[in-house]
Amino acid sequence: MKRRYLFPLVLASVLYPTSLLAQQHHHHGAEGGDANAAIEKFGQVHMPISCAASVQAPFERGIALMHSFWYEEAVKQFQAIATSDPQCAMAQWGLAMAEWRPFWDGLPDDRRKAGVAEIDKATALNAKTDRERRYIAALSGYLHADHGDPAQNDKALHAYDDAMSALHTAYPDDVEATAFYGLALSASIDPTKDPVADARKALAVLEPGFRAHPDHPGFAHYIIHTCDSPQLAREALPAAEKYASIAPSSAHALHMPGHIFARLGMWQKDIDSDEASVHASESAEQHHLGGITHQIHAYEFLIYAYLQVGQDEKARVLMTRMRALGEHMMAMPGMDDMKDAGHSLDNELRAVYAMEMHQWDVLAHLRPAPGSKPYEGSAIYWGKAVAAGHTSDAKLAAAALKGYEDNYQALKNSPYADFLGSGNIRRNEILAWKALTEGRGAEAVEDMRKAADEQDKVGQNEVDVPGREMLGDVLMVEHRPKEALVQYRVALQLSPNRLNT
Repeated sequence: MKRRYLFPLVLASVLYPTSLLAQQHHHHGAEGGDANAAIEKFGQVHMPISCAASVQAPFERGIALMHSFWYEEAVKQFQAIATSDPQCAMAQWGLAMAEWRPFWDGLPDDRRKAGVAEIDKATALNAKTDRERRYIAALSGYLHADHGDPAQNDKALHAYDDAMSALHTAYPDDVEATAFYGLALSASIDPTKDPVADARKALAVLEPGFRAHPDHPGFAHYIIHTCDSPQLAREALPAAEKYASIAPSSAHALHMPGHIFARLGMWQKDIDSDEASVHASESAEQHHLGGITHQIHAYEFLIYAYLQVGQDEKARVLMTRMRALGEHMMAMPGMDDMKDAGHSLDNELRAVYAMEMHQWDVLAHLRPAPGSKPYEGSAIYWGKAVAAGHTSDAKLAAAALKGYEDNYQALKNSPYADFLGSGNIRRNEILAWKALTEGRGAEAVEDMRKAADEQDKVGQNEVDVPGREMLGDVLMVEHRPKEALVQYRVALQLSPNRLNT
């Protein structure tokens, strides 16, 4: 029922042109006599600026779009404001802010350079209020920092956190300062150190904001990202259950609750969320809007969820569509950053599907999709190692390890080095399956235990086979069923309602 309620609202929302300054108040989701309320709804946003009065509502619409990561349409909105009011420093800030996409690809150098040019324009315009100048200065410091070195990047990010903290303290009634400060803290979570403690710092800002402003899109959204791990997922359930109704005109907002529903094994709710998101993206494409490649991410979640409820044929059909869909997205101009994920997702989902279905022969013979870059095939080699372990194929296991390590090195040297996070976990899993093929069962158990222990600390990938489940599988191969049962039970605590576990 939830999906049938959301889809008509989403369809209506994308019928309205989104690049016009003439749109007023739609982001507030007004009720009653506002005929446009059913056309577009992105949540309640209030951010007064010292620009021309005519651009106030369009500016807030741009902020609402940005909170739901519809960066492409937000950019159009801020560009229109800058044209309408060339002295509006905050329009240039908005353009620069839209270049930084912390939960996607971060800040590639081309966008950093564009952001520097935009924030320099904002600085030169000398905003009329101290509050606005603080927003601009905080972002300027971050964009101008050295991002080539990871340590310097971390330093710059924490300096931005401090600047946003000072802004939040100076203007405690500025709801947007609170939201963007919470986002900054969430973006600073280091998965290699103490991610739960880092997440708690972000939640200490975001959760009170959500309670005070339950219709604000940023708080709900950022809580979901902050809690997107087995350790914290349940804490984000109220935000997940609310976010889609806050911003139902956003395909990303319709999808994001699925992150938490998937973590908690609430598979039908996950399916409902992602089916609604796919419909919204398809409708957005029909109406020539940017940022419609969210649907390949929604497909990713749908395939995984279908497998968990035994709808294997639905999963298979979507899996076979991924390559064509990814290629279609990559060929389209003006799309979001996710458009380049087609090959990676195709590789990942073919591996995960075969692994979940225990199709070891299929898994053993998988190859990276044609056109895959050297850093886009890690899931294929990971899958091959699992197949090798189940078929006692030492040669395949050795080749899988070599392929994975080459892929990892290529990723390390790529613009997407931020995605190295789980690399050591999967490497240990591969080492475990390799050891098993070589008759080193005790080492296999220890390598897999290392992988599972690290995953317990930093969190499981969104679409993945839990390390604890794999440890149980290795123990079963080693004829240690009582120990395997312990691991399967722990895996179900961390990843509830997984079919194979």
